[in-house]
Amino acid sequence: MAMVIGGIGTSHAPTIGVAWDKGQQRDPMWAPLFEGYVPARRWLDEVQPDLFLIVYNDHVNQFFFDAYPTFALGVGAVHAQADEGWGKRALPDLAGDPDFAWHLARSLVEDEFDPTICQEMALDHGILSFLPLLTDTDWKVPVVPLAVNVIQHPIPTARRLFRLGAALRRAIESYPGGRRIVVFGTGGLTHQLHGATYGRHNEAWDHEFMDRLESDPAGLSALSIQDYMQRGGTEGVEMIMWLAMRGALGDRVKRVHRNYTAPLTTGYGLLVLET
Repeated sequence: MAMVIGGIGTSHAPTIGVAWDKGQQRDPMWAPLFEGYVPARRWLDEVQPDLFLIVYNDHVNQFFFDAYPTFALGVGAVHAQADEGWGKRALPDLAGDPDFAWHLARSLVEDEFDPTICQEMALDHGILSFLPLLTDTDWKVPVVPLAVNVIQHPIPTARRLFRLGAALRRAIESYPGGRRIVVFGTGGLTHQLHGATYGRHNEAWDHEFMDRLESDPAGLSALSIQDYMQRGGTEGVEMIMWLAMRGALGDRVKRVHRNYTAPLTTGYGLLVLET
């Protein structure tokens, strides 16, 4: 059967991709972020996963406000790169895993999660900002993307995301084929991109969140969406997607690596956990 071998929580800000494309890995402002991904990449090289299951959100590139699903699962053999308005980046499209993705779809429905099934899904910086920092860009590891609505209210609760993670684990462990799977939770950390408090981020809350993700994920899942927005900014509500990753890992985890930087208006976090 398949198994969850670990999870990665990571920010997915578009500025990460811009800095990577411009070769700014050694720039004093960006070096702490890029260097922080090196141990995570080393860990992935060691554990040799067969599949990345990535929980992320689309930024109005695949979906629009007239029809924005709460959950959407990409089941295609290939996931195209979305053009976010300034042309596609010099990256190839991502390989999918239809056999596993369809199994996941059926399992989630049986578990009373009902994702929109997308046989074509264009992926934006919600995945492609951080992924080149963790793996070669020939994309040897296939990706199954699971998009979450954290943009248009009402959005799912933190508790719903944590329970989604447990459902992902059940789906993985019921898959008859052998797969070693790393589950990703992406987004955030704290940031506010509009209004009177534009640019505010809360480093204390970012660190508390990453601490409690290891030791008290149930407590984090009990917080309301309003709590997340008040503590971490309106866009910081993306943090709830990390709870899906954590829920997939079970009760006990071991921290492999953690990094945090805040060079601009966003807290950039990275957390690697093993089951």
